[in-house]
Amino acid sequence: MNVAIIGAGWAGLAAAVQAVTSGHEVTLFDASRTAGGRARAVPGVLPNGAEVTLDNGQHILIGAYTETLRLMRKVGVNPEQALLRLPLNLRYPDGAGLKLPRWPAPLDALCGILMARGWRLDDKLALLRAAQAWRRAGFMCAPSTTVAQLCTTLTPRVRQEMIEPLCVSALNTPGAEASAQVFLRVLRDALFGVRGGSNLLLPRIDLSQLFPQAALNWLALAKGSAIRLGERVDVIEQRSGKWRLLGHSFDRVVLATSSTDAARIIDSSAQHAIESVATRMHQWAAVARALRFEAITTVYAWAPSAALPAPMLSLRCTPVTATSGTTAAPAQFAFDRGQLGGPAGLLAFVVSASQGQRTELQAQVLRQARAQLGLELQAVQTIVEKRATFACTPALARPAMEVAAGLLACGDYILGPYPATLEGAVRSGIGAALVAP
Repeated sequence: MNVAIIGAGWAGLAAAVQAVTSGHEVTLFDASRTAGGRARAVPGVLPNGAEVTLDNGQHILIGAYTETLRLMRKVGVNPEQALLRLPLNLRYPDGAGLKLPRWPAPLDALCGILMARGWRLDDKLALLRAAQAWRRAGFMCAPSTTVAQLCTTLTPRVRQEMIEPLCVSALNTPGAEASAQVFLRVLRDALFGVRGGSNLLLPRIDLSQLFPQAALNWLALAKGSAIRLGERVDVIEQRSGKWRLLGHSFDRVVLATSSTDAARIIDSSAQHAIESVATRMHQWAAVARALRFEAITTVYAWAPSAALPAPMLSLRCTPVTATSGTTAAPAQFAFDRGQLGGPAGLLAFVVSASQGQRTELQAQVLRQARAQLGLELQAVQTIVEKRATFACTPALARPAMEVAAGLLACGDYILGPYPATLEGAVRSGIGAALVAP
């Protein structure tokens, strides 16, 4: 087939690589001149004047991201060199919390729970009983259940020091609002899927190098591929069983844009489709527009001698509320970019499900670093992705992959078992490319 893919983020690139692998001709469009979407490199400058490469959000992967890791290898990226692999570590600056050993699953989780620092025996037993119950139930629960409801039998310490950090980092949605079914799926794949599935994979190179640029290079060398960055597609017309855009006809079109852009394009394009197809297109766009979004803020900060005891560290989080004011400590995690291939002294603080203004969040994080880490830092750059992920709430209606015959959509928001993660985006892209004609 002759396939047009609109969007050069991780989902679109995954779709393009898979489509070419399957023998199709691919034309890849993106309105931006930079590939990578919401996971790409951005330039920055340190307070001392040195130029530095940052990311538009500090991302991590886990060992269970099997399809992402497979595609990285396919386009020439060696994950063992590009990613630092560490056992799951949710330790705080005072040493309290959970850390798994380098053991096979599920022994690593069992040992980690039993050896968790600062936890009492009732904390550990409650978690072990709950985990066994989740496993007996096949990591399934009622679709309407929230993570908070799922974890009512756990002690406050376990909910605060393990469940909430895992939930907000994986689903970017607070536990009181997050889907327990999706959370359980992540736990199942991480703890009982592949060996090392719960391992943290921290990028040692910028996000553009990690996959997008390598994928573009691979596609440029592939026969039958055309890359057209900087070209915006606003309308797709259905003509004689094919789809036409920017003066070219295609057997298939894959929309790999954000859900908002996809809904806009599909609504506009429905005007040029026959009535039965137009109805389906409008229905799909309505589901996409109904999604609610959560923000992620990354605060980059620097001091010449700043360093963390580990490449990644959990922080005690006091969410931003109307009454918290200057006492808010919004960041859940800190990363030492100096230990991950970046310049010494550069740290990244991640605020998942963030609320508030950029300058306010930045000030709060710098105070949090002073109080919890004893570090006096200068801000480098604060990046707020206001629509970073969809809110992963219970029984959420997500758009289907197929919009109409020959018109598909892919992205981390498309109907599937995963939350809005890189793995979800990549799997969606692969799936769209593999749909039979």
